[in-house]
Amino acid sequence: MALARERLGGDGRFRFVRREITRPAEAGGEEHLAVTPDEFAARRAAGAYALSWEAHGLGYGIPADVAADVAAGRVVIANISRARIADAALMFPTLALEITAPAEVLAARLAARGRETAEDIARRLAREVALPDGVRVARVMNDRSAGEGAEAVVAVLRGALAGGGPAAG
Repeated sequence: MALARERLGGDGRFRFVRREITRPAEAGGEEHLAVTPDEFAARRAAGAYALSWEAHGLGYGIPADVAADVAAGRVVIANISRARIADAALMFPTLALEITAPAEVLAARLAARGRETAEDIARRLAREVALPDGVRVARVMNDRSAGEGAEAVVAVLRGALAGGGPAAG
């Protein structure tokens, strides 16, 4: 996603959402706004999030201001839990972009992050959450180079802007 963000940088028709996460900023991975669990709970209660959830021992929030971007016709790209896609679809026109790879590739990538134990990774990969019926889905198989994966993601996002939302392989 970072490469896709770079390739679409400067194009105001797209917004890549910076999530709020109860994980320290220096923990690595995506660029996020670090909040404490108490801050997360208070912000959630105050309605600061369009969507929020807890997973893997962390709290995640998508800022409520995304609604203004959607209303302005922008394509808003947010990394959300599969379990919350149905909620997103109730609030916004939604195209679920499923970026995946074979299990052994995913396991290696998760291990390389260094944030989860082998048991945590196995649990994550064993967890199956189906995408909801009635939501458009575009799938990108991200088992090639990072550049090729980014190009496939950019193609889907540009298609979403055009209203087509093509699937990519």
